[in-house]
Amino acid sequence: MKEASKKRISSVVGIVTVAVLALASSLGYAEEKIKVEGIIKARSGATIILETKDDPKLVVLLTDTTSVGQVQGLLKARQKSMSMAALIPGLPVKVEGVHDAQNQLVATEVKFKGNDLEQAKAIQAGMHETKVKNEEQEAELAKQKAELDQHSAELTEQQRKIAENKVLIAQNTARFGQLDDYYIMDEVTVLFPNGSAKVDKKYIAQLNALAEKAKTVQGYMIEVKGYASASGSTAVNQAISEKRASGVANILIQQGKIPLTNMLAPGAMGESTQVATDKATESEAQNRRVVVRVLQNKAIAGTL
Repeated sequence: MKEASKKRISSVVGIVTVAVLALASSLGYAEEKIKVEGIIKARSGATIILETKDDPKLVVLLTDTTSVGQVQGLLKARQKSMSMAALIPGLPVKVEGVHDAQNQLVATEVKFKGNDLEQAKAIQAGMHETKVKNEEQEAELAKQKAELDQHSAELTEQQRKIAENKVLIAQNTARFGQLDDYYIMDEVTVLFPNGSAKVDKKYIAQLNALAEKAKTVQGYMIEVKGYASASGSTAVNQAISEKRASGVANILIQQGKIPLTNMLAPGAMGESTQVATDKATESEAQNRRVVVRVLQNKAIAGTL
């Protein structure tokens, strides 16, 4: 009986001894201190991303019991307690802690130098200023892009209208060209200096008067033809006669309020028709002209 009791006691002691050793081993592992040095690269709440020589993205967890201190003095022997708010990106720190059950480093103590904190704050201030400037620049670029997009849209719309107007005028010209006989109801000749396509102001009133008279004519059409003198190259004369005709047509449309439906396509006649063939200055001036006519087809007038 005594022998059996001794065996039971011995067994219990063995189990307790094993449990105590296991617990001691476990506690010893959990409390194993880890020390690392690095620079804070980012922080989100209680989580710090630390760049160390061994790990560029070491995760460090802060708790309510984490001690934060700023070392002071020539020998860095004194330590000033600081708020966790001081742990900002760019700050070099020394971290002491232990691993938790998920093998994450839980900081028990974080230390840094005072001058390091000042430098980190300066870096943060510079980064903030740069960020603000970048945001302002991005906003300005976005504004400019919006303005350019709007301008591009307006140009596209103008080009569309110009294309439509050209088609409309071409259709009118083709339709009117199919009518054989017409009356010339009124006519104005605009003269130009040599090499110029600018309409002299003295002709504006005549063109506007012609436009008003045209509006009283049933089914009227406006014909505009530009000419040039024979001096100079044929290509240049052709181009300038076109500019002259287009300039006069624009005045009739914009100031005279002639609808596009009543305009024939401006004709560029170049030097094809010379009203004066000699080279005298006065004769040359007569050839640099635009002839504007108010036309009415006889069929429309009901005389055929």
